[in-house]
Amino acid sequence: MPALRIAIRYLLARKSHTAVNVISYISMAGIAVAAMAMICVLSVFNGFSDLASERLSLVDPDIRISRADGRMISDADSLAGAVRQTAGVTAVMPVLRAQALAVYGDVQTPVNIVGVPGDYCAVSEIGSLVIDGEMDMSDDRLLPCALLSVGTAMQLGARPSTEHLMCLTVPRRIGRINPAFPMAAFCTDTLLVSGVYQTNQAELDNDMLFVPLASARRLLDYSAEASSLDVGIDPSADAADVAGRVAAALGPDYVVADRLRQQSHSFRMISIEKWITFLMLVFVLLMASFNILSSLSMLIIEKEESLRILSSLGAPLSMLRRIFLCQGVLVAVAGGAIGILTGMILCLLQQHFGLITLGGDHSQMSIVTYPCNLRLGDVLVTSAVVLVMGLLSGFISSRGVRSGTLQMA
Repeated sequence: MPALRIAIRYLLARKSHTAVNVISYISMAGIAVAAMAMICVLSVFNGFSDLASERLSLVDPDIRISRADGRMISDADSLAGAVRQTAGVTAVMPVLRAQALAVYGDVQTPVNIVGVPGDYCAVSEIGSLVIDGEMDMSDDRLLPCALLSVGTAMQLGARPSTEHLMCLTVPRRIGRINPAFPMAAFCTDTLLVSGVYQTNQAELDNDMLFVPLASARRLLDYSAEASSLDVGIDPSADAADVAGRVAAALGPDYVVADRLRQQSHSFRMISIEKWITFLMLVFVLLMASFNILSSLSMLIIEKEESLRILSSLGAPLSMLRRIFLCQGVLVAVAGGAIGILTGMILCLLQQHFGLITLGGDHSQMSIVTYPCNLRLGDVLVTSAVVLVMGLLSGFISSRGVRSGTLQMA
């Protein structure tokens, strides 16, 4: 293609005006830096998303079933038995959630209680996050035990102990209230603190505590009800497929959510932040592409005589314009290729060696280096944006060539 060959010659040849060379190099450098930043930023957001997914997987079950209208599942125990017959399901645990007032010594604080069966670790790895004591949700103890989040433990000043008791108080759900005896309007249960867990997630660490399911039902005046059913599946099974089969069996009255859907708001926020940042970097890339317009405009002025000779030799106007269209694409592609390659190398180094660390006290952090995950899709998207910017810059600049003369568009 003659236009491409001439464009390559114009790109590599030394210009008569040094400013044209300088602006061309600045154009390539600007595109390279913007492309490198895109790759690095998108990869870091991927790393944080993967980190959030790993953290959530330790707490949330593979599948969670709840009523579509938000009400209690009245026949939770029998429904759990029916769900357990689904292929790929290994365990189904009724879970009861409510709010209560926790009192420990002279300190009290509102908490969210989660009542779980004794073998709840079959569907969740919450037990592996215990940092003090142990998780004991068995019903055969004289006093039931509670597993506190680190935030709840700090607010109450509580630690695992058999010498101090914790009280949970909730408004009575069933029965009439006697104004002459207002304390009868509340139900209270006494528990031991068996352990403290930490997930490094504010919504799970601030005000939650786990108690045995039987104790939660007794405290809240429930018998076989549950807020949700937490389901564990076979490691070799696909969670989405199993969730689809369960949803088909239960019908529209129930919401069946896998891990991603359970925490969709968290992943949605990370995704929104990622692509907003990407759009900001696209704007930076757009600003950098104006340098291409400047360099091409100056090149058109410098090559005025050459273009007139080509026109005299029979080169059509469309070919002359294609020369500068190709020139713009070459500058953008060269700069973009350098930037993308550099960004990929940096991301791979960070991904495998963790060269850049987070600021602050590392002893208080669950991770000390920026998480990074390079994905082919991000590389392709960045490459497409760079190519489009090059085409746009070359097209606009090529409009300056009119009827064999060199005029600024």
